[in-house]
Amino acid sequence: MSKIISISREFGSGGREIGFRLAQKLGIPFYDKELITMASEVSNISADLFHANDEVITQKGHPANTYTPINPFSPTYEIPVPDQLFVIQTKIIKQLAQNGPCVIIGRCSDMIIEDACKVFICASMKKRMERLMALENAPSIDTKQMENHIRAIDKKRKEYYQYYTGNEWGKPKNYDICLNSGNLGIEACVEIIANLITKGDSQV
Repeated sequence: MSKIISISREFGSGGREIGFRLAQKLGIPFYDKELITMASEVSNISADLFHANDEVITQKGHPANTYTPINPFSPTYEIPVPDQLFVIQTKIIKQLAQNGPCVIIGRCSDMIIEDACKVFICASMKKRMERLMALENAPSIDTKQMENHIRAIDKKRKEYYQYYTGNEWGKPKNYDICLNSGNLGIEACVEIIANLITKGDSQV
């Protein structure tokens, strides 16, 4: 198998779990939050600061509007932390792609690696809320509050993707395959993607 698998996902759709299980099934590396740790090690910038600015863009009044010198010898030359994180993660993602097949979650990896297998995972709001409430073991959580939280995370991911790629997040034509995990189930999604990858390799 030679493909990099990039998985974009709606919040609560189980995209991360699908990616993790897929990587295990195919016996290849899996990268999600690990990219932040790697970026921190490369840049010597706090991992906590990077976590706070993960998949967000800098806006006026936005908490991501935190600045750090990119050059320690020129403290007056500063760029926003989200931009620094994106540049560093882009370099890391390209290096990982050169090392061989892997699964990468989000972070515009589908655009960074042009020949990646591009996957989008979605689900209905009802299914996503049920999944998140089950994961958090909080069946009595305020459903409206949960829905607002889901929509806010999706909005953040959409803005991040469009800001750094110019493409529309979640638009089917931008992906090789879009799967509804709420209807299909997590395991079926894993099997479908794995079959797509292995079938593609057999035709090379």
